[in-house]
Amino acid sequence: MAFSCWGGSSAEKGQRSVENSTLDGPGAKEILGNPDCLAFSFGGYRGATRETVPSVNELKEDMKILAAMGVKLIRTYNTQQFKEVENMLEAIDGLRKEDFKFEMYVMLGAWIDCEGAWGPKVNNDRESLVNNSAEIAAAVALANRYPKSVKMIAVGNEAMVHWAPYHVQPAVILKWVNHLQELKRNGKLTSDVWITSSDNFASWGGEGSAYHKPDLEKLFKAVDFVSVHVYPFHETHYASDYWIAPGSEKGLSPKEKADAALNRAMERAKSQFQNVKTYMASLDVNKPIHIGETGWASVCDKLYGAKGSKAADEYKAKKFHDLMRAWTKEQGLTCFYFEAFDEKWKDPSSADGSENHFGMIDLEGRAKYAIWDRVDAGVFKGLTRGGKPITKTFGGDESALMATLLPVPEKPNWDGLLLEKVNSNRKAGSLVSESNYIVFHKTMTPDTQENATFPSLPLKLNAWEGTCEPKLLDSELHIQTGTGNWWGCGLEIQSTGRGENLARFRDGKLNFEIRGTTKAEFLAGFQTGRFNEGNQTNNGVTFGPGERYELTREWKSYSVSIAELIKVDPKANLENVTSQFFLKSDKNLDGKELQVRNITFSVE
Repeated sequence: MAFSCWGGSSAEKGQRSVENSTLDGPGAKEILGNPDCLAFSFGGYRGATRETVPSVNELKEDMKILAAMGVKLIRTYNTQQFKEVENMLEAIDGLRKEDFKFEMYVMLGAWIDCEGAWGPKVNNDRESLVNNSAEIAAAVALANRYPKSVKMIAVGNEAMVHWAPYHVQPAVILKWVNHLQELKRNGKLTSDVWITSSDNFASWGGEGSAYHKPDLEKLFKAVDFVSVHVYPFHETHYASDYWIAPGSEKGLSPKEKADAALNRAMERAKSQFQNVKTYMASLDVNKPIHIGETGWASVCDKLYGAKGSKAADEYKAKKFHDLMRAWTKEQGLTCFYFEAFDEKWKDPSSADGSENHFGMIDLEGRAKYAIWDRVDAGVFKGLTRGGKPITKTFGGDESALMATLLPVPEKPNWDGLLLEKVNSNRKAGSLVSESNYIVFHKTMTPDTQENATFPSLPLKLNAWEGTCEPKLLDSELHIQTGTGNWWGCGLEIQSTGRGENLARFRDGKLNFEIRGTTKAEFLAGFQTGRFNEGNQTNNGVTFGPGERYELTREWKSYSVSIAELIKVDPKANLENVTSQFFLKSDKNLDGKELQVRNITFSVE
């Protein structure tokens, strides 16, 4: 294997590698942006839980496969919670000792959590000091122990973006970045290790003023480079306007429509990346910027599959991968593509959950369509994973693969979860002056109810992160509750700006009927603001065994005062109601059902 991440001519690289085979090799400056240093995100877990840590020999298998693909740079996510990364670094070190020409470098991720992350009392304004301190200390120790491999440290993974339940404030990331930079200055950390934080484009100021904070400005100046995530795949569900096939494409074939949709996805990713660059320029910050993560899942049974946005299949995954690689190479950018191998621990409750299927190679050792050409080239000859040779998915039958191509949707209501009864004479944000605001109701309409109105725009029933399974059946909302760490969903107004102005109902009530079998303790009510803008409020009452509001198997009607609902969060802004009804639970999850109907707001 030729040394491809050194600078200079091929002859100089070879001579330098022989003479300096005991030195630490190229630094981050030589690696980042180098077109010969192909980068991937890496997790080597093969089981349904991270408690089963891959062995050094298993990780040697993975490193050989990656090297055969031309990969020279990988990104990891944790340091000390599990031993996978330590084993991986030992594997790389061992392979280098077996062959001094073996070349693999690492951006080491240190996981950063808020206080109470993953528990019932999450505090996003404070950090989990014990966990974060241990992660950073382990990152320093591993970087110093394996200086030939560890070339970068990323403080946190999507640790600042507001929709991450474990997110922290930029001051926390800044603190740890400054700590690492100080260790470098004092000779306690290898000096040429570059420090960054790897986060969503919004967190780096690319989505608006909600993230434009003084501590973020300081963070830009403290890091050695900026690592940005762009994920148009997830936006095929959460911000789907760009994904819908326009009428002008009506005559195109399914493949042509997919190509057009993936071109739009690529333009969206470019725009998000450019927004971060523009914000950096406004701060007079001139730092290298690279793609810390992007990818496209090949399988999904929920939000992105056949019953959802129809984004997840192997053809689309290859198309996006090829477009992203071509653009980043042209721009001189490193792109840590997510990810090298499928991992099934990420969604153990659903084998076909999208998070389990972002890899280039599946758990059976089959190369997906995006890298069939590597199989054809024979680069994997003699290599195995778990004793299985690297073959092609679909047995290499391209016609069988294309038969699984999901048609790009022509309208946003692909899952039937859109309430389209609206008052088209009103714009979102204008004051609702009527006395009755009908979210949805079996019999009540503005024609049958005096002084009543529908919402100004359609309402979308959104299952957050696919944590539960909602359906709309005969004017009833049916929820199959989740069994993970939490579940939630909301009837969200489809407005890109402000939500509905329900200030008139401050002294009114939220009315609904509910029944079900779940024993979970859950919150029911409405939301104001938006999560990604940092101003969302959850305004509700608690249902559960022994609570004042207790779920029964029979329909029961409730009229809850708005005053009681907003006690949970006094910052509720009734001029910006974005989720007209929501449900959320993180206690006693059992996967059983609940149903809601006849939701209205009223004021006398």
